[in-house]
This record gives sequence, C-alpha cells and structure tokens, in this order.
Amino acid sequence: MRTPFIAGNWKMYKTVSDAVKYVKEFRGLVKDVEGVEIVLAPPFTAIHAAAEAARNSNVGIAAQDMFWEREGAFTGQVSAPMLQEAGARYVIIGHSERRTLFGETDATVNRKLAAAYAAGLAPIACIGETLDQRERSETFDVLDRQIKQGLDGLTAEQIGQLVIAYEPVWAIGTGRNATPAQAAEAHGHIRKRLQQWFGPEPAELCHLIYGGSVKPDNIRELVSQPDVDGALVGGASLDVRGFFEIVTRSREAAV
Repeated sequence: MRTPFIAGNWKMYKTVSDAVKYVKEFRGLVKDVEGVEIVLAPPFTAIHAAAEAARNSNVGIAAQDMFWEREGAFTGQVSAPMLQEAGARYVIIGHSERRTLFGETDATVNRKLAAAYAAGLAPIACIGETLDQRERSETFDVLDRQIKQGLDGLTAEQIGQLVIAYEPVWAIGTGRNATPAQAAEAHGHIRKRLQQWFGPEPAELCHLIYGGSVKPDNIRELVSQPDVDGALVGGASLDVRGFFEIVTRSREAAV
C-alpha cells in the first residue's frame, strides 16, 4: 500500500520570516503523525530557511519549479543542484500555472524531470486538463499526451519513484473541485496508462495525488477514492492549522 503523500504549495506567498514561523509551528503539530509523507513548497527565497527550520523533522521541503541546466547564462533561473544545496528534497514540475502563465510545455517538463532525477531531487509532476478540454470530452486524450510526452525516456525505476499530481486546471484557485468520482476516474486512467507504458510494478509504486481546491472538508472523501494517494494543496496550505487538518484527515481516510 502506498503511503499517503500530502504537499502544500505556497505559490508566491510568505517571506522568509513567515516561512520560518510557519514551519516551526507546523513541525510541532505533526511531530507525532506517522504513515503520511508531508511536504511544503515555499518560494525560492525561503527554501533554505524553511529547510533549516524543518531539519530533523518529518516535514520535507520542495521547490516550486526549476530549470533543466546545471548552470549557465540563464538569468532568473534556478538549477536542481542549487535547490538541493539549499535544502530542497522535492521539486514541483509542470504546475498548471507554469504551463498557462509561463509557457511550460510537455517538452520542458520532460527536460526538467530528467534534470531533477540527475540531481537527486524527487519530482512532483503535474498534469491535467482545462475546462474547455473537459467540456469537449478531451480529458483522457490530454492526460495521455502529457504522460507520453512529459515522461518520455524515464526508466521504470524513476516512474516508481515519481509523484504525479492530477490537477484539473478548472479547479485550481476557483473554489471548484472535481467530484470524488471524477478524481477517481482520472486517477484510474492515469494508473492504467502507466501500467501499459511502463509496467505494472512501477505503476503500482507511483504516487498519484489530486490537486485543485483541496480543503479540510473534502480531503477525506478525495483520498478515500481508488488510486488517489494524497493531495497537492494550494491556498489551504497557507494556514498552518488548516493544513495540519488536511494532513491528519488524509491519514485517517487512508487507514
């Protein structure tokens, strides 16, 4: 059975001092929580301070993005080795906001995934359809393309270590969320494709988590669905007590 995986993506919120205060309080709240993998993704500026505040705890730190080159004349970019040195253990790749606002493509996602693995970072790869695509009944076609092109060239071992976040784009920051049945349907389709294209063992090991207006009051029903192994939480992760509730309720639902 896969361990529940709950990640909080802070997006462009919280200063360094805000992050340190949050992590110090949060690590105390979750210190006795077992059987769930807990990750926080602060902005780049707060990664090192957050990692120091989380040291020797059960809270891991993620970056929200990265570049695929190790170094070079790429103004404004941050590489995987830089993130690892700063204290990140995970990295979010291909978030829908990166795709829609900053031109991220399946091809760039693929390059970033390869670079993350090469540097020893654990990637959280995001996929999902827009509202227009869902209304045109293209959800599965979009997911197939994103899986095939985004994960191209990854080994079975890397797929087994991967976290894939299914994010219906129409549910991110809108207050809307996929119904548990919709989430289960999409996650089941993703798992099936992983089985077909990478083999049954890595498909079984890969974590599939849901992202899109996750809150304390809907997390239990979401993670109780088949093939939903946790959540990528946006706005609700900014509140330390609220995120603690999401972590504990996800653990209860998975028992």
